[in-house]
Amino acid sequence: MGIRKRKSYDREFKLMIVNLVDSGRDAKSVAEENDLDANIVRRWVREFHKYEKNSFQGNGNPVQTDEEARFAQLEKELNRVKMERDILKKAISIFSKSDR
Repeated sequence: MGIRKRKSYDREFKLMIVNLVDSGRDAKSVAEENDLDANIVRRWVREFHKYEKNSFQGNGNPVQTDEEARFAQLEKELNRVKMERDILKKAISIFSKSDR
């Protein structure tokens, strides 16, 4: 069994596919005509409608909006603060037991 090479499509190709679907064509027929999987075509359409001009930046990583990036940063900070709180709770518990 050989190693499968991942296909890569440039931004212009993806935009062309999205435009075909947006013009009323069925995602499945567009996919078949262009030797693509229909799920990939649907994902490209979803990504384009969500991120518009920021879509298809490369490396398979969707671009985050400013709000999404801020939310992710706040969520990360919240998790850190929760961990610090839990450590302090355990330390207080240990020290209060030794005071008895």
